[in-house]
Amino acid sequence: MNLTSPTPPPGADGLRLRPPRYRVDRRAIAWWTGRALLWAAPPAVALAVTAVFAEPARSWLWPAAAGAAVLGAAYTLVMPQWRYRVHRWETTDDAVYTAAGWLWQEWRVAPMSRIQSVDTTRGPLQRLFGLSTVTVTTASAAGALAIGGLDHERAAALADRLTATTQATPGDAT
Repeated sequence: MNLTSPTPPPGADGLRLRPPRYRVDRRAIAWWTGRALLWAAPPAVALAVTAVFAEPARSWLWPAAAGAAVLGAAYTLVMPQWRYRVHRWETTDDAVYTAAGWLWQEWRVAPMSRIQSVDTTRGPLQRLFGLSTVTVTTASAAGALAIGGLDHERAAALADRLTATTQATPGDAT
């Protein structure tokens, strides 16, 4: 079955796995870049600082610091752009659809009747960029669906809409 085609036969509940329609906010690229820098810079800096003060190990610490810097820079430049191309989300009256990942990509659909809770979170970097993450907890072994990189106001409106829709949807979310 081709997962990119919207024509697979619907399941028993009328839902099907399909690509979600909406991208996350473009500011998510800067957020992911900031997170990548916070992850990639410390090893290179630590190796370089150690090379300055560790005379006997300089011959291998400088190349290690350069290697860590090159790998960190590549990760910081490529990963946010790639993730932005992949991350998608959509909600309908029947389900929440998400696509996420950059190396390991995942598409998920959660019927409204299976939603147990809806939360929004904002870390320090997300607040800096005006973004939020909406987490939809379901009665699924696969765990919660997270839609990261949404505009804060849009995330709050989405959480309100999902809460209202799930309250109006019959089912016990188990």
